[in-house]
Amino acid sequence: MSETALPKEQAQPAPETPAKPPAAPVERRGNGLAVLALLLGAAGAAAGGWGIWQVRNLQANHQQQSGQLQDLGSQAQSLKLSEQQLAARLDQLPAASELEDRRRLVAQLQGDQQRLSQRLESVLGASRKDWRLAEAEHLLRLATLRLSALQDVTSALALVQGADDILREQNDPGSFAAREQLAKSLAALRSTEQPDRTGLFLQLGALRDQVTQLNELAPEYKDRGDSLLGLTSDGDGASRWSQWWDEISRYIRIDFNANKNIRPLLAGQSLTQVRLALSLALEQAQWAALNGQAEVYTQALTEARDVLTGSFNPDNPQSKVMVEQLAELGKKPVTVLTPDLAATLGAVQAYLERRHVETETPVSGDAKPAQENRP
Repeated sequence: MSETALPKEQAQPAPETPAKPPAAPVERRGNGLAVLALLLGAAGAAAGGWGIWQVRNLQANHQQQSGQLQDLGSQAQSLKLSEQQLAARLDQLPAASELEDRRRLVAQLQGDQQRLSQRLESVLGASRKDWRLAEAEHLLRLATLRLSALQDVTSALALVQGADDILREQNDPGSFAAREQLAKSLAALRSTEQPDRTGLFLQLGALRDQVTQLNELAPEYKDRGDSLLGLTSDGDGASRWSQWWDEISRYIRIDFNANKNIRPLLAGQSLTQVRLALSLALEQAQWAALNGQAEVYTQALTEARDVLTGSFNPDNPQSKVMVEQLAELGKKPVTVLTPDLAATLGAVQAYLERRHVETETPVSGDAKPAQENRP
């Protein structure tokens, strides 16, 4: 028993001595496992969050895809409806042969319409040219009338220039003769001087306004002594004789050194009649100036000068100035020798007649084929 116990006793203290030193590694292993567990937990949490995020994304994508599928379904339905409508329309369309016939008819109609439009344009173009040429002839007629009736060179020149511009726009070689005559007429009109009738009329009107202010200068008695007045100053009737002498001295003039032909003074009705005669003569001169009547103009001015020189003394400054102005107005021309536009008008009319003949010939030629094509 003792022998057996000794080994046991010897065997027991052996593990007692080394049992304390390995206690530290056991604690370190426990801390490492805790850290590892924490890391595994964090990784699991992260994996769970990522999985949740993925699930949410999948759900959102699924909802989006479902919405797209619904849109596609609605589009498919609309396409089906449109396809059905197109099919119904295609069923209503005619056959291919009928479509070909209609296309041929449309092409033929377009060709006919194009030919008709070309003919219409040619006809309208010719009519516009004819209207313009008729306007040129009318302008020449107006120019001839202005020259013959009013001798208005300026207006006639503008009218003839307008007719020449119309012929120039036509650009027709056949209008050479007409344009040549127009050029001659324009040169003749430019070389003709236009009288200033308006200026003459206004100047004569100014003289008519001065007629109402035309007066005869009465001589005034100047007392150089008191012999005569002294004779009339005696007695009680001095004032009466003085008044009588003042009144009669207006009508009596005694000049012992008279060497001129002194005309009687105009007063009252005589002066009014002279003014009226002079005003009528100037008015007649105004009418003659406006109408280009040279004889009447000269005669009226002569009558006005005769009235002034026969009724007023030469020393009257008003009548003297008027006589000088009338002499100056009498030198100015009233009429003018206007050129004759008959040759120019005849050349333009001949050109218009040739043009009408040329335009009517092709029209009659085109009418025959049109009649032949009719069924």
